[in-house]
Order: sequence, then structure tokens, then C-alpha cells
Amino acid sequence: MRSKLLASAILLVLFAPYVQAQRPVPPQAVERIAKEVRHEILMLPYYGVFDNITGEVSGYSVTLMGQVTKPTLKRDAENAVKSIEGVEKVVNQIEVLPLSPMDDGLRMKLYRAIYGYGPLEKYAMPVVKPIRIIVKNGNLTLEGVVDSEADKNMVNIRANGVAGVFSVTNHLKVVKG
Repeated sequence: MRSKLLASAILLVLFAPYVQAQRPVPPQAVERIAKEVRHEILMLPYYGVFDNITGEVSGYSVTLMGQVTKPTLKRDAENAVKSIEGVEKVVNQIEVLPLSPMDDGLRMKLYRAIYGYGPLEKYAMPVVKPIRIIVKNGNLTLEGVVDSEADKNMVNIRANGVAGVFSVTNHLKVVKG
């Protein structure tokens, strides 16, 4: 019995530095970190309409997800989020889309079909475009936000009308105001 107690004490002393105590995270800290993660992602110099990066904050840990067209953007996003005060760990699950001249051509056709269409031109005005065009192997995923259900449907119709697109997945969210 005494030897088991002694062994347990030795293990506790040896592995204590590796066991992190879960300290409570104030909700304000999580909100602040989430806001700064979004800001840092939007400020990345090569973050464009064909990239989609999201961040999920859990305590002092941030998980990055999404898709990018350039491998350097994946690394830049991770480095930018690591520099945020309070972030202790960054899990980078961002997918780098495969290089494909066909996909590049589709991206340009889709951009013109969506942002060049009269009723949808208002979405082309902001520097950071609210509709993300993610093309992987001819398959399109639409991410982002629009003002109305009618705009969401219009984007879907315009995207489906582009020759060469195999499928369209519409994840656009309707946000009023």
C-alpha cells in the first residue's frame, strides 16, 4: 500500500508540469479573441474572394478552418492569430485547394456571373466581398452573407448557369441590416 502511494506521488511530481490546470475563461475574453481573430483574418493582404477562413474560439485556443487558394495564406493566417494577446494555442485545419487551371477559369467566370450581374453589384462594392466563391475540382461552395432570401436564390441561379460547374452548394446566410 505504501509503495503504491509513493509511486503515485512520484508520478504526480514528474508529470505535474505537463498537466495544465483548466483556468476559467471569462466570456469577455472569448468575445474579444473572436473579434480579433476575425479582424486579423480580414486584414491578411492576400485574403480574397476565392478564400474562406473561419475561426472557432474555445477558451484560449483557436481553431482555424476553411479553404484557401495559396499555401502561404494558410501559414499567414496561423501566424496572425498566434500574435493575438491571450491566444495560447492555434489549431490550423485550413485546407489548401489544389492548383488547377480549370478551377481558376471557373473562379473568374463565377466572379463575373455573380458580382457583374446588375441586381447583385451592390455586393461588389465592399473591399472584403461578402460572398465567397470556393471552387474545388469543378465543385462550387458559396459561403458568406447576403441581404435577402431573394439575393441568395439569385446568386444560386447565377452560379448554376456557369458552364463547367459540376455542383453548387449554397451556404450563404441571410443577414438583415
